[in-house]
Amino acid sequence: MQELWEALVQAVSLIARLDGEVIEISLRSLYVSAAAILIAAVICVPIGGIIHFHDFKGKRVLINVIQTFYSIPTVVVGLFVFLFISRAGPLGGLELLFTPAAIVIGQVILILPVLTGMTIAALNGVDRAVKDTALSLGASGSQAIWTIIGEARFAVVGALILGFGRAISEVGAAMMLGGNIRGYTRVLTTAISLETQRGDLVLSLALGIILIGIAMVISVIVNILLQRY
Repeated sequence: MQELWEALVQAVSLIARLDGEVIEISLRSLYVSAAAILIAAVICVPIGGIIHFHDFKGKRVLINVIQTFYSIPTVVVGLFVFLFISRAGPLGGLELLFTPAAIVIGQVILILPVLTGMTIAALNGVDRAVKDTALSLGASGSQAIWTIIGEARFAVVGALILGFGRAISEVGAAMMLGGNIRGYTRVLTTAISLETQRGDLVLSLALGIILIGIAMVISVIVNILLQRY
């Protein structure tokens, strides 16, 4: 117990003095996951809007499929992306494997169903009277749609933040696609896994504290946004 307590104190000390390796790994994690959520947002929000605002055969089945992929294992995503970008894969010539870009791709695919499904849910949560009121006041169909999206903006932003949390906390795809290369592709989760196996509790605890802190900030922001919504 004494050893664990000392390791915790040293871990806090590492964070307090802004240890170079701790800051580097943390910033890389934030950069990679931020890039992933931005790319996913550009894809998912429009797709979610299209699915919500259009009625077509199989719509309910499609939404159920999207929701099923909420909990897809990260290692499965990592495996499929690995097969595509490895040297033997169709995208092998791009030499993406074991680069930060590979981790971004894996995280984008991981959070695509989450963001799409939650965007649809956010739009579904808007009272149908909002659209009717906008149309009765002379708004065009596209203007009415933007009105609904505006009403759901806090829930959509909450979905994006949750997606960011899902991306930054995953380890399977990041390990398989990034290779956990020191100074290049090592992120918070993969570094914690490696340093724990090596017995470096101080560094792994420091990184774990930062990851928990990020998760807490995300949770607070999401709750504030949902309360406003």
